[in-house]
Amino acid sequence: MKNKALIVGTISFLFTFCLPVVAQEDQPYNVIQTAVPFLTIAPDSRAGAIGDAGVATSADLYSMHWNPAKFAFIDGNGGFAMSYSPWLRSLVPDINLALLSGYYRIDSRQVLSSSLMYSSLGEIQFTDDYGNYQRNYNPNEFSIDVAYSRLFSEYWSGGVALRFIYSNITGGMTVGTTETKAGIAFAADASAFYTKPLDLGTKKGNISAGFNFSNIGSKMSYTNDVDPDFIPMNMRLGSTFSVQLDRYNAIAFSFDLNKLLVPTPPIYDTDGETILAGKDPNVSVPVAIFQSFYDAPGGFSEEMKEFTESIGIEYWYNQQFALRTGYFNEAEMKGNRKYFTVGAGFRLSVFSLDFSYLIPVTQNNPLARTLRFSLGFEFDSLRSLSQK
Repeated sequence: MKNKALIVGTISFLFTFCLPVVAQEDQPYNVIQTAVPFLTIAPDSRAGAIGDAGVATSADLYSMHWNPAKFAFIDGNGGFAMSYSPWLRSLVPDINLALLSGYYRIDSRQVLSSSLMYSSLGEIQFTDDYGNYQRNYNPNEFSIDVAYSRLFSEYWSGGVALRFIYSNITGGMTVGTTETKAGIAFAADASAFYTKPLDLGTKKGNISAGFNFSNIGSKMSYTNDVDPDFIPMNMRLGSTFSVQLDRYNAIAFSFDLNKLLVPTPPIYDTDGETILAGKDPNVSVPVAIFQSFYDAPGGFSEEMKEFTESIGIEYWYNQQFALRTGYFNEAEMKGNRKYFTVGAGFRLSVFSLDFSYLIPVTQNNPLARTLRFSLGFEFDSLRSLSQK
């Protein structure tokens, strides 16, 4: 790390470590960048196998990340789960993402849940202005959250979550006269979930819908000399349709839309200060949320490209064995993440095991060969208790 510009550049690189490609020369590249992008990564194998869709899928142990309101419809009285993923292993061997989550049912209408999400960014070697070795450091980031979910009616539920976010990517290094520090932020989620059984003639089905406004919170800064950055405030909307084909076979189709609620970078004049197109990104959090829907320099067409789409299919046999596949799409000028996903799951009594695999569409994609592994344990369900 040789000077202030270099340290800021390195931080920016780490901010965007999950962006897989650079744009083509004939395609304007205007990616929205935020601090702590690990908060937007699908941490569990189930959602990771159905194209990163999860806001309206059936409630599971990983609902905290996708839609806390779903916990109100979960069958169990409590449970916990662990998930692990080596990340960007096509580039480096020591970046990984881990999740620990759990929930506790207060009564038939209320559920408390919590999770810890941890991201290790591998080992970085720090040097002085002359390239002399100073020390090695392992940057890391994590978030801790607590949520409350409540059933409002037979079909509706809501949830709120509070989140503490910590990011230390420099280890407090002082570069010249620039002091760095760990970034800290606080955020909240607001979510809702709707699910209703359907009568499909001789078959039974279900329709679900949900939304989650997540990571709505304070900005984050790593130095006192640079303006703080937005964390990935996010809007996710989606729906799931499922049908019980017969006694043993069931299938579900899910679709999610996702959009970051942070400013789009404007186009500047050669002086780097005069805005030629777009809006000033240095605004407050409330203004940024509303501005994010109309501030793209390319107008409405670019604004629509800031939505990502997730499509997934999940098949269950006897509610014990699952096969999953999906597709995730992002516009080229907004990051060009396009990939297929596949996975499987096994559930027996209180135990569940899932894995997923990512297959990118674009070549030389650092997300290639991404694996996720998830392991869950759930206590007696309400159904089993009612039968005793």
